[in-house]
Parts: sequence; structure tokens; C-alpha cells
Amino acid sequence: MPSTHYLGPADAQKFWRTWTPGPVGALYLHIPFCLRKCAYCDFASCATAHQAPLMHDYAQSLQAMVRRMGEAGLLDHLATAYVGGGTPTMLAPQDLGALIAAARRYGSIQELSCEANPESLTPAHLAALREAGASRLSLGVQSFNDNELQALGRVHNAQTAREALQSAVASGLRVSCDLMGAIPHQTPQSFAYSVEQAVQLGVDHTSIYPLIIEEGTPFYAAVESGEMAQPSEDFEADAMLAAQRILTAQGFSRYEVASYSWPGEVCLHNLAYWNGTPYLGFGVAAASMVDAAGYEKLRQLMPQLPRNASAAARLRLSCTSSATEIAEACGNLQALQFEVESMTAREAAAEDLMLAARTTYGIGRELQERAYKAIGQEAVDATIDDLCERGLIEQVASGAYVPTQQGWLLGNEVYGALWDLASDN
Repeated sequence: MPSTHYLGPADAQKFWRTWTPGPVGALYLHIPFCLRKCAYCDFASCATAHQAPLMHDYAQSLQAMVRRMGEAGLLDHLATAYVGGGTPTMLAPQDLGALIAAARRYGSIQELSCEANPESLTPAHLAALREAGASRLSLGVQSFNDNELQALGRVHNAQTAREALQSAVASGLRVSCDLMGAIPHQTPQSFAYSVEQAVQLGVDHTSIYPLIIEEGTPFYAAVESGEMAQPSEDFEADAMLAAQRILTAQGFSRYEVASYSWPGEVCLHNLAYWNGTPYLGFGVAAASMVDAAGYEKLRQLMPQLPRNASAAARLRLSCTSSATEIAEACGNLQALQFEVESMTAREAAAEDLMLAARTTYGIGRELQERAYKAIGQEAVDATIDDLCERGLIEQVASGAYVPTQQGWLLGNEVYGALWDLASDN
């Protein structure tokens, strides 16, 4: 059954600080199937016919891969798991439930989340998720305005989204809702309405993203040809401010640049990405991030991975196998292919500084001390001082450096300055 152990922001951050280190703390399982590809989407997903046999075989293979990793001890310290997409609810309820249950067997799971889209979320899916032990459902709504949804190429309409959210909340799962700003045809009033609708429907967590025009998408082609305007940066900023105003007035708190939650409803899995916790990903284009010791454990199961010849401190892996190849592997980890990126201790420390600056916890003293060792105190302090002088971050009572209101809006300037510390030039 789902965990009832809820954590507030401070406790959530403390949880990961006191997590017993192991090869990985978080697991991500990617389901690449969608009923239709959206016009803005550059995710690893593909339009797939309902009940296509490939989906069942793919889910079965992922289950077997999780089992092999678990049996080898790689998942002994697992604390969170997340099934994302694509659209996980394209899977048959029994296949999705079996995948959730497979992840639940290992470690000490505090939170298990699953994404869904309104048009494919059924009562049978909700029942399967509850039965298998999922604790959180993240619903990709994007907007409660039909014109905006049509412009994005979404399959669902506003009423379908409302009904799906109501059913999810009634199921007893903790429910998150994704919304988007700067959508074609969107107005300040329609954006505010979408945020207010999510709150009124009972979600306890929401993530709000600006529309980004990604190369290779229909939206990119439309912008390049002049058929569509580039989203307004001013509108994006105004939308983010409006969301902050509406949500905080309703008792939500921001804990990450794009995410807000009720007290006790912070997404632990989200935080794992921002605090340097090692994680493992399976599925099409799924990413993993491990330290050198964790990488060697992976190589024992997957000798096709290249040697860590440079003795990198941190390694990132991205699965390059297709959905068909993963399905045909039938759980054989040695059949998978990966791209591997190596990072020095200096690059890893700069990355941790950059990711911490995405959160309301910010760059704490412990992280600063680690960065001093890998990068040098003079360089780290000079960058932090510069960002403070520019009004993008500030030191709070805890001693941590956190984004200011201007820093939230101009996040790329903050992240870029901190990532520049990766280079000693």
C-alpha cells in the first residue's frame, strides 16, 4: 500500500542529507509511448496504437531489468522511484501495476510516483496503482483551456482533465498537476484560471513550466517559418509570478524553481535530482547518474559499458536502445546500449552548486565546503559574491545562499555562472 510518511520541505532536505549512501537512491523507469506526439514535445516518446503488443513486451522487459538490478544489490538503498514518459498510462493497468510492484520490492521506498495523461487514466489504472503501492500520481494537464490544449496538440480537453484530476484525488493517491505558461492563445487571465482550477480540484503539488521551443518539433518549424511567434519572455515571467502569487495565497510553498507543494507534500524524487543523489534510469533515453564506485558495480552487470579510463568522479549514462530493442532484450541488461559522460570532481561540484541553486534550500555550508575542496575557495566565493551583488542570490539565516525573486526569474544567469566554475580557465 502507498506510504503515509509525508515530509515537509525541511524534513525532505534532511532526509536526503541523512540517507545511507549506496549505489543509487532513486530509480526512474521511462515509458516512451503516447497516443499522439504533442507539437512542442522533444521528449523520448512516440505515437503508439492502443494495446500495441510492443508496450506489454517493453514493460515486461523493464520489470526483468529491475529484478536483475535488485538481485545484484544495486537497489538496496533505494528510497524513491518514478515511472515517467511518454505516457505510462498507455500501458495496460496490469502491466503498469506489475512494474510499480517490481520497483517496490527493493530498498526502503519512501515515495513512488507515476505520471499519467488525462485521456488514458482509467479507474482500472488508479486501482492498479494503489494496489501495487504507488503513492503519488503526476497528471500532465498543461492547461484548462480547450483552445490552448488544441494549440499544444494535446489529446485531452479541459473537461477530461478535470474529471481525471477529480478521480485521482478521490483515489487517495497524492496528486500533482503539471501546467504550462506562454502557450499560444494564452492570456494572463486564462493562465491564472488554470492554476486556480488545479488548486480547487484538490492537488497537493504542482509543477509549472514555461513553453520552450525545442529544435526538431513542429513548434520549432512554425517559429522558424514565421507562422508562430516565439513565446514572450515577459509573459513567461509574468506567468511565473502569477503562479507564485496564487499558489502561496492558497498555502502552497515553492521548493524548487518550477514546483510548489502543500506542507508535507514535497516530491522527494524531484529533490534527488537537485541534491546530487545517485540515480538509475531504465528505458528509452533514460538517464542515470552514479559515482565511480556505483559505475563499477553497473559494469559488473553490463560489461558493454566502457571502462572509467579517466577515473571520473561522476558518470552519466543515457540509454540509446530503442523501445523495440529493449522489449526484445527480455530483461537482458547486456543487450542495452548507452552513451556515457564522465565528469571530474571539479565538474561534479560545479554541477551540485548549480542544481542546488534551483531550490529554496539553496547552497548550504556543507555543499560550499565540498566545492571549496574540488574547485577552490577563492573561485567559489568570488562567484557567490558576484551573484549576491547582482541581486540574484542572497544569504539567509541558515547560512545558505538561495535565489532572490529576481534570481528565480533569471535562473539561467545563476546556473550559468555556477556551471562556469567547472572550468579552471
